Amino acid sequence: MVAPKKKLKKKHPIVLKFEHFIIGSVIAFIALLVLLLTGTTYSKISEFRRQQGIQPFYDTSAFSEYGKPGEALRTEELDLPLSNGKGERILYRSQKADGSPTISSGMVFIPNTASNAPRPVVAWAHGTVGMGRECAPSRSTNPISAISFVDQMLAKGWVVVATDYAGLGTPGIQAYLVGGDESRDVINSVRAAREIPQSNASANYAVWGHSQGGHSALFTAQTSSTYAPELSLVGTVASAPASEIPELLNDSSNLLNWVIGSQVLVSWPANFPELTTESVTTKVGNNNYKKIANQCITNELFEAIARNEVRQEMFKTNPINNPAWKSVAESQTAPILQPGQPLLVAESLSDKIISPNITALYIQNACNAKSNLATIWINNVSHMKIPSVIAPQTIDWIADRFAGRPNVSSCEQQLPITPAKNLN
Repeated sequence: MVAPKKKLKKKHPIVLKFEHFIIGSVIAFIALLVLLLTGTTYSKISEFRRQQGIQPFYDTSAFSEYGKPGEALRTEELDLPLSNGKGERILYRSQKADGSPTISSGMVFIPNTASNAPRPVVAWAHGTVGMGRECAPSRSTNPISAISFVDQMLAKGWVVVATDYAGLGTPGIQAYLVGGDESRDVINSVRAAREIPQSNASANYAVWGHSQGGHSALFTAQTSSTYAPELSLVGTVASAPASEIPELLNDSSNLLNWVIGSQVLVSWPANFPELTTESVTTKVGNNNYKKIANQCITNELFEAIARNEVRQEMFKTNPINNPAWKSVAESQTAPILQPGQPLLVAESLSDKIISPNITALYIQNACNAKSNLATIWINNVSHMKIPSVIAPQTIDWIADRFAGRPNVSSCEQQLPITPAKNLN
């Protein structure tokens, strides 16, 4: 005898709608995930192929090891949306502070207006971008993303040169926050720009650096007259500079430790052999810092956020509590400029990367030492946007320096924020 079939209970319409919604959402999520992964994979493949295509320009194997610092080895025009000039990639010779030879890449921008007189030069020193070779600004899909105001400087008739720093676009290890090396890359970029015949670049130059580049710019001001006496530095701009290095390391959050700390861990032991990473890093930090440092800044940040969320620590002890690391940090603190060296320091009170308190400390120390220092303080502007926001004022300030006008000091003005405590 066959048992009668049980009558299925009908689901309530609301339950059915909810189930359909859940199933639809899951399908949509899976489809979106597949789309994102496919798009990301395609993007990575496309970028890999692009980098392979431009790699021959950055190949240094054909050049002898030694040569004249600042010698322009190779140039290649860039396709850029500029109204007032053109941009070129450049490969040039540079040096480390110990005199050993290096080769750096970068960019040079030349006005399209004729000039009988030699053109003033602005040397741009970029901020942290990551240490992978593909992170070099001249290798980027948008090489002028950090200097969107370059057209304004070209309109003034200025040549603009922007180093990548040796070891970033080219073979080697970038000397991240090693002032003596980075400053030579900046100075030799000016020399290289002058070697390009159509640039008609003069010996007069100004330097503008942001963040890491602000550190480079301040060391450039200290180094220029003795290292390159044929050049005349008329003014220095440091926006949100990495200036007081012990205080920066002491102030840094675990999130930033995974980004900036990773690059310091690669750079400093390579330049200061008395340092060991094991003495300051956790096991997970020591196992991963190289991989993170060799990514570009966006991917570094993503990984840093993920590691911070799961409470992975980069350092087992504050590097400033280690005598060897503290000594190097003190040696790489940005120099105080002489009274005869015009200086402009800019900072945002909303900066979350370089604490404005630390920039205020540098300004306080510089003013106490009688530096010829002007300031720009802004608010509600993030770290990365500071250069573009201050560009009109900064370009006017640089124009005054090229015109020989005196710098107006801000040292008598009250600081808008309490300076950080000096750890020295």
